[in-house]
Amino acid sequence: MLGMLPSMHQRFILLSLLLIASSFQGLRADGNFYLKDGDRVVFYGDSITDQRLYTTFTETYVITRFPKMNVQFVHSGWGGDRVTGGGGGPIDLRLKRDVFAYKPTVMTIMLGMNDASYRAFDQGIFDTYVKGYEHIIKSVKSELPGIRITVIEPSPFDDVTQEPKFEGGYNAVLLRYGEFVKTLGQRENLNVADLNNPVVAALKKAKATDAKLAGKLVPDRVHPAPSGQLLMAAELIKSWNAPATVTEVQIDASNKSVVKTVSTKVGGAQFGGGVTWNQMDAALPMPVDTKDPAIVLAVQSSDFVEALNQQTLKVSGLSNARYTLNIDGTKVGSFSNEDLAHGINLATLPTPMTAQARKVHELTIRHNDMHFARWRNIQVPLETQKAPKVRKAIGNLITALDDEEASVIKQQRAAAKPVLHQYELRPE
Repeated sequence: MLGMLPSMHQRFILLSLLLIASSFQGLRADGNFYLKDGDRVVFYGDSITDQRLYTTFTETYVITRFPKMNVQFVHSGWGGDRVTGGGGGPIDLRLKRDVFAYKPTVMTIMLGMNDASYRAFDQGIFDTYVKGYEHIIKSVKSELPGIRITVIEPSPFDDVTQEPKFEGGYNAVLLRYGEFVKTLGQRENLNVADLNNPVVAALKKAKATDAKLAGKLVPDRVHPAPSGQLLMAAELIKSWNAPATVTEVQIDASNKSVVKTVSTKVGGAQFGGGVTWNQMDAALPMPVDTKDPAIVLAVQSSDFVEALNQQTLKVSGLSNARYTLNIDGTKVGSFSNEDLAHGINLATLPTPMTAQARKVHELTIRHNDMHFARWRNIQVPLETQKAPKVRKAIGNLITALDDEEASVIKQQRAAAKPVLHQYELRPE
């Protein structure tokens, strides 16, 4: 039995973990971030929104960066939509059923790819877009007073990795539509997100690096792959004043002190040949699929890491030339003392925190897939049923599916909660 008692060192670690846990409160405030506690966001748009990629990336960023903030997300994109509506019905039906019914406090709108009709600029077509977009804004503001609206300039048609289909190219037409969206946003006091120019800039940089792989960012020229959609999500999030910092820790080994912490708590620091400490973060990094070459290229061709995914660890005053970093007993990497003194970005490494964030994203996708199936396969196809018993059965089924989705969302939020980690820098 004596062999089961914790050593003095183990008891010290346990005590420090408890102290960190007890003091961990409100390390990250939402500050100037656009979304607030209690918000409900509806993403509205055409097939690019219907892909549920930039939207789920955005949701995962919010959940992992602000795990204590209660924000709900509903994805209401429909392929082929225009400002007048589309396959899901005319615009007023779409708004009533797929936006107003959820009573959102925040709405994003991205329309234009189909509206411009894949041809050279046509004034009559453009006028329809202007009139229809203005109708949407007026209707939403009337039905939902106080709602905060983000209008999104249309995402790009790829005239970068492939030759334009006509003089000037279709994306130049979309840019004109985007200018109207920007002007409308300024006039109506809306938030505006540009998902075109920054993505085009990344496409050009990616093409210069690897032209063939760059063509996979928007493979059919209209619908971005996950790589392109990750960049779109980044621009939307940046328009919401998203923080770049996940966490920041600075340790001075020569003075045996923790110099700085941001969005985290550090305890139990011990200094010898190396350094060990315990850490509880207030946020998780944004998970990036480094096994997808197109995503890697997209990230390298943009400011995604610098602007949104900084999880900095700086350790100065180390005496040995190289150190191995272990987190929770698993090797994360090998670094020179110069690298550590300058700072390493843990968000780009295979850490337990990234693995945790990846699980959050998996649950984000799962609950959105469930909502999509309920909405598109049951609610909409069967909404014209008139028989009372049938309508009751449909209602019961929808309620059951909503309850199951709520259960997955609960799991998603639980998966994003901070977890204590043990760090060790060991000399090599």
